[in-house]
Amino acid sequence: MINNIVLVHGAWADGSGWEEVHNILTEKGFIVTIVPNPNTSLADDVKITKAVLSLQNRPTVLVGHSYGGAIISEAGDHPNVKALVYVAAFVLDAGESLFKMLMDAPPDPNSPILPPTDGFIWLDRNKFHANFCADVPVSKAKCMADSQVPVGLAAFDTELTTAAWKTKKSWYIVATEDKMIPPDAERGMAKRANAEVTEIKSSHAVYVSHPAEVAKVIEKAAKEA
Repeated sequence: MINNIVLVHGAWADGSGWEEVHNILTEKGFIVTIVPNPNTSLADDVKITKAVLSLQNRPTVLVGHSYGGAIISEAGDHPNVKALVYVAAFVLDAGESLFKMLMDAPPDPNSPILPPTDGFIWLDRNKFHANFCADVPVSKAKCMADSQVPVGLAAFDTELTTAAWKTKKSWYIVATEDKMIPPDAERGMAKRANAEVTEIKSSHAVYVSHPAEVAKVIEKAAKEA
């Protein structure tokens, strides 16, 4: 069984969202590291993720939420990575970017994504709870909205050069009530990656609202990879 787990957050979030998943896995004896990726650019986020992976002294399961899926697809070619877990995440191929994928989707009049400001993209605080984390308490959602980490334009418009899911075994968690990534799009990306799929009735922030179920999938990947 693989003992090392590395967790990568996505856009408009920080590492603290992984706290409950981290606690569950460490109590089970796993060595867990949360990547403090800055969301400034795909290159920066991949660089720090690979730096964390290089600190691992044994095979590792690499986990990414949302935009973190792009990060782990690019960084997952690191030799320490033996398995990938996508949590309501983008699964991109080499030559694809988040902007390209989002442009292919039908426009959403209720989207909380605001126009870029000074090179960063934010979510509308008034729409954050309903769209990003509808199944967490109001007070927690407000804190998440007020502490959101904006995503740099370079994170969304940079094309991947590597698709680690082509050579590494993958697992995928579909959030069936997701309003940030359509659940059917998640299912399609999971199928393309030939990933083992688990569906959870949850918002986009499934790792926050359903930490035990998410940890269970990560543990399964660690046992089977």
